[in-house]
Amino acid sequence: MATITEIVRDKYAEAAQRVTSGEKATCGCGTGTAACCDPITSNLYDANQASALPDTALKASLGCGNPTALATLHPGDTVLDLGSGGGIDVLLSARRVGPTGKAYGLDMTDQMLALAEENGRKAGATNVEFLKGQIEEIPLPAASVDVIISNCVLNLSADKDRVLGEAFRVLRPGGRLAVSDVVVRGEIPADVRRSMELWVGCVAGALSEDEYRSKLETAGFTGIEVETTRVYDVEDARAFLSESGLDVDAIAPLVNGRVTSAFVRATKPTAAACCGPTCCS
Repeated sequence: MATITEIVRDKYAEAAQRVTSGEKATCGCGTGTAACCDPITSNLYDANQASALPDTALKASLGCGNPTALATLHPGDTVLDLGSGGGIDVLLSARRVGPTGKAYGLDMTDQMLALAEENGRKAGATNVEFLKGQIEEIPLPAASVDVIISNCVLNLSADKDRVLGEAFRVLRPGGRLAVSDVVVRGEIPADVRRSMELWVGCVAGALSEDEYRSKLETAGFTGIEVETTRVYDVEDARAFLSESGLDVDAIAPLVNGRVTSAFVRATKPTAAACCGPTCCS
């Protein structure tokens, strides 16, 4: 039986191939096979952002939010996008950190990395770099990044504790985590939780707000904030359940208002102040 990682990789490889062939990626957070009308992935970027990017970067966008709009980025920052896909958030971040900054994108899918590289060339971005790897094992040194962003990707991992531990490791003291993700409220039907299609679609693997906070605290983060940016109603639920093989009429009312997009912020503490005999009175 295929692992969650293999299923996710295959789905996103297929999405990249569709974009490369001139189509729009099918709804990554949602599993439709027609043009993407999924309520989770739609209408995330404003016209100014869209106009500054290659069309293929927009078509490959499969997230649930816009972390670059909410993250605090400064000129000269080093930014890492976990699960960077076609590179849209990397390219937007690169513009904000400027020529003295750097934006990395990390993805495990060869097809998405190739698409992201091409989008970077089209955009004329000189301060971006795309890395191949998994978010559970980030191929960067400790304390090398100022800001970590991610767009509806952490929920796809079967080992979220390891992802958050790696994020903490590569952030510099005082570094910020600023991710968009799907967060659930209350109980989600077991059939939804078991569905691999919905795991790839960002719903089945989603954490509750309390679970998210607990895992961030365990990893060492402080200043944790979970800000709801979108709440999905019963008709939205019908849209992202439509090709799951589940009984949509029975389940959609049960998840009404229980699936949300949220912006999650946290900070890696700065080094503790010295209190040894040589620096404290």
